[in-house]
Amino acid sequence: MREHKIILTGTMGAGKTTAIAAVSETPPIVTDVVNNDRSVDKAQTTVGFDYGQLTLDNGDRIRLFGTPGQERFRFVWQALSSGALGLIILTDNSRPDPLADLRVYLDGFATELSTLPSVVGVGRLESHPHPDLQAYADALEQAGHVFPVLPVDVRQREDVLLLMDVLLSQLEADLA
Repeated sequence: MREHKIILTGTMGAGKTTAIAAVSETPPIVTDVVNNDRSVDKAQTTVGFDYGQLTLDNGDRIRLFGTPGQERFRFVWQALSSGALGLIILTDNSRPDPLADLRVYLDGFATELSTLPSVVGVGRLESHPHPDLQAYADALEQAGHVFPVLPVDVRQREDVLLLMDVLLSQLEADLA
């Protein structure tokens, strides 16, 4: 059995904790505290990291780490990304400028994105259709990146597993 590490990142409220809970075989470990940032309507927020795990059919174990969303915790992003197999960036399309939010994480993980397979999951797209997936792809291309962009409902296990499958498929393609 091999163990692999996948990082989930994105803004506060993008659904990192929820996504991990949707797929984890064990109750996720969370480091949530009362949210003092009144600009975001959310009772609690992650200040350390979230953790869950998933065993693949071949016996390999995926360890899932969710970063805190606030940029002031960027040092945690860097610590968690060490030894990661891949990166999932979650965005919340209901936020005022989700493409600017995406750029924060593209900048924050610039070093990692040069070597790690990555995928973007766009949440709340059904209720907030703009920007669309093509706008995300264009923003990635402008930043010098080309990786998959998918709609996601982080509450749905199948959606989160699809993000992980796409990420793992990139790894398999790189190994071929």
